[in-house]
Amino acid sequence: MPESAGSVFAGSALTCLRGDRLVFTGLDFRIAPGEALFLLGPNGSGKSSLLRVMAGLLKPIRGRLSWDDVPVSDDPDAHRGRIHYVGHLDAVKPVLSAVENLTFWATLGGAADPRDSALRALDRLGVPHIANVPGRYLSAGQKRRLNLARIIAAPAALWLLDEPTVALDRAAIALFEEIIAEHRAGGGMVAVSTHVDIAMPGARNLHLDDFTPVLHGEDDDLTDEEDAA
Repeated sequence: MPESAGSVFAGSALTCLRGDRLVFTGLDFRIAPGEALFLLGPNGSGKSSLLRVMAGLLKPIRGRLSWDDVPVSDDPDAHRGRIHYVGHLDAVKPVLSAVENLTFWATLGGAADPRDSALRALDRLGVPHIANVPGRYLSAGQKRRLNLARIIAAPAALWLLDEPTVALDRAAIALFEEIIAEHRAGGGMVAVSTHVDIAMPGARNLHLDDFTPVLHGEDDDLTDEEDAA
């Protein structure tokens, strides 16, 4: 597990702006090796936005992200190399087979043998039979398993998962829970936004609505919208 042992990922006094709306402000979090964090809150509270901030895909207008107390902004490439981010949308190219899709991601993730890593990841997710099936023919559940296979096709210390169990049945969710437990047992870190119960013993809850800005005057009429993926 790269950069996991003894590492701490933290955010302090984070403020996020999406368009012309303040999503959250004054937000703090901390994830140490083996820890998991549930991001909770109603639609529009900033769960997806926070995951994107954590991944370096969205820059907070205030606050600080750090890895072992070193600002993430000092070396964003290093930060990208130690995370897996899985958003709402399935990153599946329709013309490529499942194994070709996954091999691409494993290569980007620095796997020593990308194709072998891809095949082993598909097997671990319980879908080895889809290896040669083009993405366009996969079901919603198969696409979701393929997307999640990215997190084990190449090593990364920190998993950032936005509604990862969408389109999965109960058996697939149970398998996914095992995979998360194995990652944490090896010192990995996890942050998850979900509306479905996922077993992550000892995980802490971060309630995003605790950091909703207090609006005054005309801003009180703003309507919360679902975070962009």
